[in-house]
Amino acid sequence: MVKITFCKSWSFLKTFTRNHSSKEWLLRQKTDPYVEKAKIKSYRCRSAFKLLQMDDRFSILKPGLCVIDIGAAPGSWSQVAASRINSNATNSEIPTGLLIGIDLQQMYPIEGVTLLGNSDFTSPKTWQKIKELLNNRPIDVVLSDMAPNASGVKHLDHDLIIKLAYSVVKFAVLNSNVGATCLIKILDGNQNAKIENTLIKFYSNVKFVKPEASRSDSAEKYLLARGFKGLKQS
Repeated sequence: MVKITFCKSWSFLKTFTRNHSSKEWLLRQKTDPYVEKAKIKSYRCRSAFKLLQMDDRFSILKPGLCVIDIGAAPGSWSQVAASRINSNATNSEIPTGLLIGIDLQQMYPIEGVTLLGNSDFTSPKTWQKIKELLNNRPIDVVLSDMAPNASGVKHLDHDLIIKLAYSVVKFAVLNSNVGATCLIKILDGNQNAKIENTLIKFYSNVKFVKPEASRSDSAEKYLLARGFKGLKQS
């Protein structure tokens, strides 16, 4: 009788796949121009250029705004936002903004940013912390580059990031100023139209955006919702 060692074979396959993916990632990092640009500009991650490109195109960030950066680690989006809303107060001649960054991971300090590390955005306790820091100030821009740990299963990763996206939408709708903006990362999948239609109920203009810095082979894209209509008071 032949003995089948499925578990060992499967373990080897997972290890091989992980090692292969790691090698591909390292090779891609070495040849990625945005990785080098991030080093030159002292950004913590290449993803800074995604926000820079979207802001240059759509004018999302302006001096004096109140901004929440969800899924902020390692902090590159907060670096960009702090500069553009002047929350770091580098220019005394323009309004100073307020910027709060949240992530499950701990983050090194960023000038002009209040960071909530080791914080689960989906937890009511985290929402309460954010509200205390806002001190009744309504939010002008909600940014979310938040994503779950990748499983490698496309439909599962899509479902997980959409679930996170809905938590962002709920938070934004409950805490935003009239006219506010919400920018959320999602992945290609069958629920995109549904969340787009949800945003259309609350925002005047909703569109999908894929910045040049987002790799062409990546399933990621962003939903940009502008012109928050506000909530009707009963």
